[in-house]
Amino acid sequence: MSDIRIYARRRTALLAQMQHGIAIVPTAPQRVRNRDSEYLYRFDSYFYYLCGFPEPEAVLVLIAGAEPQSLLFCREKNLERETWDGFRYGPDAAREAFGVDAAYPVAALDEKLPLLMANQPALFYAAGMDADWDARIMHWLNQVRAQSRTGVSAPQRIHDVRALLDEMRLFKDAQELALMRRAAGISASAHERAMRATRPGKMEYEIEAELLYEFRRHGAQFPAYWPIVAGGANACVLHYSDNSAPLDDGALLLIDAGCELDGYACDITRTFPVNGKFGGPQKDIYELVLAAQAAAIAATRAGVAWDAPHEAAVRVLAQGMIDFGLCQGSLDQVLETGDYKRFYMHRTGHWLGLDVHDAGEYKIEGKWRPLAPGMTLTVEPGCYIRPGDGVPNTYWNIGVRIEDDVLVTEDGCEVITAQTPKSVADIQSLVGKD
Repeated sequence: MSDIRIYARRRTALLAQMQHGIAIVPTAPQRVRNRDSEYLYRFDSYFYYLCGFPEPEAVLVLIAGAEPQSLLFCREKNLERETWDGFRYGPDAAREAFGVDAAYPVAALDEKLPLLMANQPALFYAAGMDADWDARIMHWLNQVRAQSRTGVSAPQRIHDVRALLDEMRLFKDAQELALMRRAAGISASAHERAMRATRPGKMEYEIEAELLYEFRRHGAQFPAYWPIVAGGANACVLHYSDNSAPLDDGALLLIDAGCELDGYACDITRTFPVNGKFGGPQKDIYELVLAAQAAAIAATRAGVAWDAPHEAAVRVLAQGMIDFGLCQGSLDQVLETGDYKRFYMHRTGHWLGLDVHDAGEYKIEGKWRPLAPGMTLTVEPGCYIRPGDGVPNTYWNIGVRIEDDVLVTEDGCEVITAQTPKSVADIQSLVGKD
């Protein structure tokens, strides 16, 4: 379990920003997969960020003011259910283990929340995120309002607690970065294992299995998202997920995969030849995307606007598309018309952390926010060439993406996934060599 002092500091920081009022932060529910079979449980990221408690059916309540409090509501101890489902803390052990001021049975929520909300000036919760929780919180709020003739006041202001938490989560602390670096190392070894296992005639799902095996054997609890293992033309489908086609000799294989370790995500994409040898057009496009990524990483530093890495990548990609006959006209013309978007239609990155597409605003008052030390993001340019009129057929069905995870530092950036092979020479020395 992580250092509980980290979570206490986060709660203290949130309480200070609230100043006065009550925050209600529930965890995620258990989800049914089919009939009476449930998905493996994964907590809500906001809830976990504040307390580290891993069980379902739990709610964190924070009360700001002269005497701030952190209260946890969770399942009671139940030895019979533990026989079937495994260990549960119960309120007494949870209070001690997770450093909250008090803990109560989750069954007491309906009794205690109206009392706790009474005479609070403001209510903080994730409004609109879950209809059932909206209804439940509004029910408690109305119970408090019904007491107005007795002198009890209800919160007059409702704030979305995510607005405060998103900004906090955007800047990673030492514990978070240590987990993200470990996740990066596990994911890098999985990509290398996949490269070594790849050869013509195998199925995409066989390579998927290599990734998942490597994640789990190193202690990662989940893939951070379902892996994309896309051979040939499938690599031109951005969110391909079937992973069911054979790998053809002479095709490229695009793998977008990363593990989740103790809640924190890694997100890596590599593209390489199924037979271990880049063909001429494949190498052209691969090295173009690699150069675009290098330009984007060089542009990732404190003080520059969020979109600076994207703009750097786009300029390199657009010029390459002109050079290869994919786009016509000058660089300025191709950029102005957006003609390059036929082959590169997504942004160059996103925030990364407890969620793969992590919390945090990209613009502030309509302007791209500046990057700052402690932010973590992906850098992932690509080029996807589907058959079409005017598209040189030598490039048809070539899809390439190269993605790394980056930490903004005081003097530039750290590529925390740099150990994942991506040079042409390194890739060709690994593919099919298990």
